Amino acid sequence: MSDIVLKAENIFKGFETPNGKIEVLKGIDLVLKRGEKILIQGPSGSGKTTLLMILSLLDKPDKGELYYRYKKVSLDDEKFVSKLRNRKFGFIFQFYNLINELNALENVMIPLLIKGESVKNAREKAVKYLKMVGLEDRIYSFPVHLSGGEEQRVAIARALVNEPEIIFADEPTGNLDEKNAFKVMDILFELVDKNAVSLIMVSHNPLWTKYFDLSYYLHNGKLEKAK
Repeated sequence: MSDIVLKAENIFKGFETPNGKIEVLKGIDLVLKRGEKILIQGPSGSGKTTLLMILSLLDKPDKGELYYRYKKVSLDDEKFVSKLRNRKFGFIFQFYNLINELNALENVMIPLLIKGESVKNAREKAVKYLKMVGLEDRIYSFPVHLSGGEEQRVAIARALVNEPEIIFADEPTGNLDEKNAFKVMDILFELVDKNAVSLIMVSHNPLWTKYFDLSYYLHNGKLEKAK
């Protein structure tokens, strides 16, 4: 597990407010290795999601550098950034972000179709991953007919179907009751370990610390190793 897949150096990010600029991230350094699982905790408003958005190339820092496999990422090269996100990254969000007009199978197929795979291949892979998350009998169900836990399992299947190197998860159990939260976490970690995928997850829930190789705490714009 020595390969570094993602590195952040001296990341700064602030936001303008009526009372002036608020610096949310103040010089963040982070290294993620292949197959490693990192948890970032901190109070609401501390900048956890902002940091995750920057690490996953969904937002740009005000200052600092990001490296993917030792290569500096040119954040202004939108074509390269988009390709990297689609082919190497997977995303899981608190509110699932499923498309209501599409059934579970179609939602999971989307990343593959965007990548240019045939409908046949996309369908076969989507079915495979929906089976992995225990939803083989819900393939044709629409989000409105799924429970919160089932929706999040569809989202996990969608995040993993591209067989990414890195999964970015933003409070993936924050909208679930405790029973479903543990079920979702067990499924996520089983698949992450099976595929040797790296994982960065942000959460305010201290229960998840035991699942991770490294835990950090974000406070006052600084990232510190959790004690």
